[in-house]
Amino acid sequence: MKNIWVDADACPVAIKEILFRAAMRTKVMLTLIANQQVPVPRSPQIRMIQVSSGFDAADKEIIKRMEPGDLVITSDIPLAAEAIDKDGHVLSPRGERFTRDNIANRLQMRDFLESMRASGVETGGPAAFSQTDRKAFADQLDKLLAKQ
Repeated sequence: MKNIWVDADACPVAIKEILFRAAMRTKVMLTLIANQQVPVPRSPQIRMIQVSSGFDAADKEIIKRMEPGDLVITSDIPLAAEAIDKDGHVLSPRGERFTRDNIANRLQMRDFLESMRASGVETGGPAAFSQTDRKAFADQLDKLLAKQ
C-alpha cells in the first residue's frame, strides 16, 4: 500500500488523528481530499488537496489519483464501489471493510433507503460516532497496514 486517500469532508476528526499518526509511523503517504480546507500536521507523509465544491468533486479526484492496492477511507458507498473496481482497499470511518463480497449488497441497501426517503419515509440517520467506532477503525487500519 503506497497511499491512503481520505474522503475528508465528512471524516470525523478522531479518525483523521488516527490516520495522521499511522501515516507518520508507517511512512505511507496520506492525502485528504475535501471541498474545504482541512488542517493537517506538517509532515512529508501528509497532504491536503482542496477541490471545487461541485457534486462528488472529492470522490472523482480520489478515483482519478488512486492506484490498485491503495486504501480509501470513506463512508460513501458509490465511491467505495469505484475504489474496489480499481482494486483498492476501502475502510469506512466506523471500521467497516468494504470488499467485492459485500459492496453489491451495500449499494442495494443504499439505493433502497434512498428511494424510501424520496417517497417521504423517515429512515433515520446513522448513529452518533462512538468510541467503539473509533476502536473498530483503528483495529482495521492496523490490520491493513500490517499487510503491506
